[in-house]
Amino acid sequence: MADPVDRFLARAGWDGARRAALAGDASSRRYVRLFRPDRIETSVLMMTGPDAAASNTAFLKIAGHLESHGFSAPRILARDPANGMILLEDLGDALVARLCDDDPTREPALYAAAVDTLAALARTPCPEDLPRYTPSFMAAAVDPAFDWYAPGADAGPVRDRFAELLTRHADRQDSLGLRDFHAENLIWLPDRRGVARMGLLDFQDAMAGHPAYDLASLIQDARRDLSPGLDQSLIRRFSDATGLAHGALVTAVHVLGAQRNLRILGIFAALSQRDGKSRYIDMIPRVWGHLMTCLAHPALADIEPVLKQALPPPHPAYLSKLRSPCRMPS
Repeated sequence: MADPVDRFLARAGWDGARRAALAGDASSRRYVRLFRPDRIETSVLMMTGPDAAASNTAFLKIAGHLESHGFSAPRILARDPANGMILLEDLGDALVARLCDDDPTREPALYAAAVDTLAALARTPCPEDLPRYTPSFMAAAVDPAFDWYAPGADAGPVRDRFAELLTRHADRQDSLGLRDFHAENLIWLPDRRGVARMGLLDFQDAMAGHPAYDLASLIQDARRDLSPGLDQSLIRRFSDATGLAHGALVTAVHVLGAQRNLRILGIFAALSQRDGKSRYIDMIPRVWGHLMTCLAHPALADIEPVLKQALPPPHPAYLSKLRSPCRMPS
């Protein structure tokens, strides 16, 4: 009996294509680049387990929505979501992170283009029935930090304070948030025009939320540092493009950033201890730095001492402990 992948590719017209594995992400998804025999045309096969059917359905829905509004999500060439296979347009390898690392002088222009894409997303209607990233949902989403990064600490007071902060400063669910918007998920497509020049990846977890959430994701990147002062100019650019009041936007970025970075601390710790992906521990000091920057904003004055008391700093000995696998939360 033919392999399921072989059957899928044959139905899609890509049988006999050469395959080359691509780097994956923090999820269980796998990516394979396909080369036709002429080596001119390529595509990307995204594979997940059959238990990811809901995630695959969401990916297809958001991809279609983005493409219909002029954004460069990968075109869907073939699909079998029930069996975890989707064949995608190959947007190439020009990741914004890689381009900036190769030539730092390009960083301001590339990040400005990314912010322009975010501003356009903020003006784009959300798909119907998109889950809402409400203050209560976001507050509960910090729990991994107390399950994996600092097990035994009490998440309740932090969760309550975040619910209050988010309600006060970031209670909007009218913007399409891709929720993983950073330089390694953005592909530069200079031959396209406008917002289509920025290729978008990994948006299956999109929700309707505050327009500043993805901005915080972009400028508080767990994977790379931005040039000094660039984050402030990008916030100003987003404010000018969307009409959001600058002061309120700065506050929202810090509140949303604190929630997001706290959640990431827990996720990275879980990826190491539960899944054996210890490379994510190397990024925790940067995430911690982003969290401390956010907590320094006056709007977070009440929650800052609570978090600093609950969370141990990522000193080398503690990071070494987090690298140990199989420490399940109690």
